[in-house]
Amino acid sequence: MSGFLDGPGVVRFVNVGKVQELLLRGRPQPTGIFKQPVEGRVRLQDHGVEGDVQADRRYHGGRYKAVYSYTCEDYSWWEKELGVTLAPATFGENLTLDGISTTDARVGERWRIGSALLEVTQPREPCWKLGAKMGDKDFPRRFREAGRAGAYLAIVEEGDVGAGDAVEVVSRPSHPVSVGMLAYLGRVDRKLAQLVRQLASKDVSDEEWEELIAGLGLPAGYP
Repeated sequence: MSGFLDGPGVVRFVNVGKVQELLLRGRPQPTGIFKQPVEGRVRLQDHGVEGDVQADRRYHGGRYKAVYSYTCEDYSWWEKELGVTLAPATFGENLTLDGISTTDARVGERWRIGSALLEVTQPREPCWKLGAKMGDKDFPRRFREAGRAGAYLAIVEEGDVGAGDAVEVVSRPSHPVSVGMLAYLGRVDRKLAQLVRQLASKDVSDEEWEELIAGLGLPAGYP
C-alpha cells in the first residue's frame, strides 16, 4: 500500500470479515481479524459494521470499540520496517484511512464519515491473534512499541460509509489527551492510561492539565 492524498482525510477501504479460527496451544480460537475490502456502501449500526463479525466480545466490539481505524501513513511505515508490501486490512481494521492521523486524534474527537458520526475513543491493544496473523508471535510487542496503534471509534450517529468518503473532523476537545498519548502510557502503566482516559471526559482546567502532563514523564513531542 503506498501513496497519500493531500488535504482532508479520506476512506481508502472499508473492510469486513467473518469468523475464522487460529490455534492457541493447539486449541482453535475464533477471531475476526481476517478482513477484506468491500465495494459499495456499508452501514455502521448497533455498535458495529454491517457484514463484519467480532468473534470475542470480551475484548472487541461494543459501544467504545465499534469500529477500528488504521491509516495509510502507518501502513507505509510498517512496509519500510518489514520490507514487504501489505494488503488493506492486514491489521484487522474496518476503515483504512488516508490523510488523517489516528495517533494525533484526541479522545472524544468526532468525525463525520459518509452519513455516520463517529467518536474517537481509545487506541488498540494488540493481542496474540495479531502475532499469529503476521506469522510472528513477537509482533504484538513490536506493534505496541511502534506507537502506531490505530484508533477505535464509537458510533454516535448511525449511517453508511464507503471508499472515497471524506473524513471531516467536526469537533475536537480542548484537552490534550491523544490516542498516541494513551498508547504510550499503556505501555508504561495501563492503570495510569485508564485514569488519563477517564479524566479526558471530566472538567479539568488547562492549568491542571499542564501540571498533570508535566508529571507523566512523556517523551518529547507530546503536549
